[in-house]
Amino acid sequence: MLRSHLPLNALRAFEASARHLSFTRAAIELCVTQAAVSHQVKSLEAQLNVTLFKRLPRGLMLTREGETLLPVLRESFDRIAQTLGQFEGGHYREVLTVGAVGTFAVGWLLPRLADFQARYPLIDLRLSTHNNRVDVAAEGLDYAVRFGAGAWHGTDACHLLEAPLTVLCIPAIAEQLHTPHDLLKHTLLRSYRADEWSLWFHAAGLPVDTLVPRSIVFDSSLAMMDAALQGIGVALAPALMFTRQLENDLIRQPFDVGINTGSYWLTRLQSRAETSAMLAFKEWLQVQSGDV
Repeated sequence: MLRSHLPLNALRAFEASARHLSFTRAAIELCVTQAAVSHQVKSLEAQLNVTLFKRLPRGLMLTREGETLLPVLRESFDRIAQTLGQFEGGHYREVLTVGAVGTFAVGWLLPRLADFQARYPLIDLRLSTHNNRVDVAAEGLDYAVRFGAGAWHGTDACHLLEAPLTVLCIPAIAEQLHTPHDLLKHTLLRSYRADEWSLWFHAAGLPVDTLVPRSIVFDSSLAMMDAALQGIGVALAPALMFTRQLENDLIRQPFDVGINTGSYWLTRLQSRAETSAMLAFKEWLQVQSGDV
């Protein structure tokens, strides 16, 4: 039989007693007497018609039924405390969890986050980064910003930004690059897509059969650009994500040629209904990106 009116005090008394394995220590935590805690637990056992503790000479031991009930109660009390903690000054603070590909997070999103915080002070943004491989469901994300064609199984995708790949390198190397053919004398840096440099050379007018020299492969444009900043080679990366380095002349873009291999998208699971915080973040991103 479903028992929907179990007393909260009795559940709290059991949970505290189970953590401490002591009615006395539970009573100290709850600021009541040891007898009151013991009575509450006995009342709960009577309503459930089970024994939750074995009473030992020096404490308590959970029964199998008690071990089953404890994690459920602990999670429930934690969720209640977390939710109550989101109320502040008569307002409810919403939590928004976003995973973003590292290049986008560092190069484009972070410089604009102060504006989002100013506009939406009651939204607590929790931001994590990934290398374009992300499991939205397993990681409990509301949104994920990804780079690609906008087609992911079971996912709704909202277009944010085009980000053509172009040649980026330190000034000392840029001064040696007079034509695209000069790149063949340097170490080329690229992502896991093996055809990126071939596509760029083709767009720059070099023959289709141009032999691309050996390159270093990275799983992140951030790591690739760090290598480029150290003069290890020439990167093929989205210039839009490295505007600060370009403006400070830490890197240069020696050629105007760019290739499109994908865009940045704001994605969510189709089964995930959008909350007011999610809708606010999406609208803000669209305005910031000019894609409205």
